[in-house]
Amino acid sequence: MAGIKALISLSFGGAIGLMFLMLGCALPVYDEYWPLFLLFFYILSPIPYCISRRVVDDTDSASNACKELAIFLTTGIVISAFGLPIIFARAALIKWGACALVLTGNIVIFGTILGFFLVFGSNDDFSWQQW
Repeated sequence: MAGIKALISLSFGGAIGLMFLMLGCALPVYDEYWPLFLLFFYILSPIPYCISRRVVDDTDSASNACKELAIFLTTGIVISAFGLPIIFARAALIKWGACALVLTGNIVIFGTILGFFLVFGSNDDFSWQQW
């Protein structure tokens, strides 16, 4: 039953993060939809880690180049997702209030993605692979 509670809380976190993103786009004060490009970053961020988990054998406790490359690529994607709204705000494509809402949504969404991999990433009796 602990897995169901975790799944529900992660769903709630994802919904709250997307709500902040949509508020940064759709409020009548801001009315610009440029921050929706961040959805690509949300989709791309877990891909390198998922690929490296398929390729790498986890029995070796030493550092692995494939896993470190995946972490490096994921870090680049996450930093780019935080930098893009700031660049949009500096270029006056969006307002700074919308930038703050989008950055808040980024924190919540990436925290949710991290929480998903922490809760369902281990290979014990309850993992995401059974879903």
